[in-house]
Amino acid sequence: MREFINRGNKATKTGFGEGVRNAAAVNDKVIGIGADITASVGMNIFSEAFPERFVSLGIAEQNCIAVAAGMALSNKIPVFSTYGVFAAHRACDQIRISVCYNNLHVIIGGAHAGVSVGPDGATHQALEDIAMMRVLPRMTVISPCDATQTMIATEKAILECVGPVYLRFGREPRPDFTDVNQDFVIGKGQILKEGKDICIIATGHEVWESILAAQRLENEGRSVMVVNIHTIKPLDEQLLLEIADRFSTVFTVEEHQIISGLGGAVAEFFSENHPVRVVRIGMNDTFGESGQPEELMHHFKLDADGIYEKIVSSTL
Repeated sequence: MREFINRGNKATKTGFGEGVRNAAAVNDKVIGIGADITASVGMNIFSEAFPERFVSLGIAEQNCIAVAAGMALSNKIPVFSTYGVFAAHRACDQIRISVCYNNLHVIIGGAHAGVSVGPDGATHQALEDIAMMRVLPRMTVISPCDATQTMIATEKAILECVGPVYLRFGREPRPDFTDVNQDFVIGKGQILKEGKDICIIATGHEVWESILAAQRLENEGRSVMVVNIHTIKPLDEQLLLEIADRFSTVFTVEEHQIISGLGGAVAEFFSENHPVRVVRIGMNDTFGESGQPEELMHHFKLDADGIYEKIVSSTL
């Protein structure tokens, strides 16, 4: 099996901040907007590099989106970041009408994704944000798998995308394992490992956990394909069709509700184009809890052990 090297744990929020800073260094139209939690979402990396291009508007997410829309209409590229639960839910009306309806190039960073946020608990763990954002017309939804990929995805979202973009990332340090020179294209999935017996389609932090689960399955003699779907919308439909031609069952893994997240998007596509069985692994219609990140990942069976057990029980 191909070996994946963890170069050390690094928070995806840090990759986001680095990506905003890097994009701003080559395009002076990039403007940062904060909501009193600058360091918590990685935007301090940008604000320290370009203080004259950053403004914090306080805990007023709806207003932040309205200001971002105005900036976009004024030929700027606004990047607004807050916790995903507040961006996707509290400001959804403004995102829908002011940003998406006008097809404005506003970048929205949704931090604190998933239960791996840890002690902040259910109120701050974004578990429904993919569902909320992917249903909005014209919205691109990206969920990178580690800090390096988050940096690259953020740069490309700012400099290459047209229209609104929602980027999802976490708070706690997680394994950083993808190459800085990787072939990353928004809307195109990545086959991280080829296999012929089992196919795992994962996103975000769950990509690493899926790799670990795949290693365990490989040690037992089962050949496992691992796919990183970093772009939830638009989906890589061509890659999904190729997967459907090869597997009768696929497993989707996400640190999100299984309803209307990655699993929902994949199941919708397969049901209309190439029916295969989809087993969704994620949060099963429940809120998170307060605890240490690794404890919560294990409790909700979102770690490698939980993924392995679900796959084994579903393929007996």
